[in-house]
Amino acid sequence: MATATVSAKGWVVIPAPYRHRHHLTPGTKVEIVDYGDSIGIVPSMANPPRDARGTLRGGRSLTAALLAERSKERRCEDALQVHS
Repeated sequence: MATATVSAKGWVVIPAPYRHRHHLTPGTKVEIVDYGDSIGIVPSMANPPRDARGTLRGGRSLTAALLAERSKERRCEDALQVHS
């Protein structure tokens, strides 16, 4: 975590490691997100559907996980019915 100071004009300098990591160059638009008790700075997307495409690639399929969990629950329910 880094610390920055707000200037009299309200400016905050984003430390270089974060600028490089998130590809923030001069002129890059960012969104200020208010989380209630904190704020975040998020790079803006010119075309959100296109720009966000593939960001979740490679992760576990939530559909497959849900189906597997439901299958396990069904087996437990069936086992309880057999013993009843």
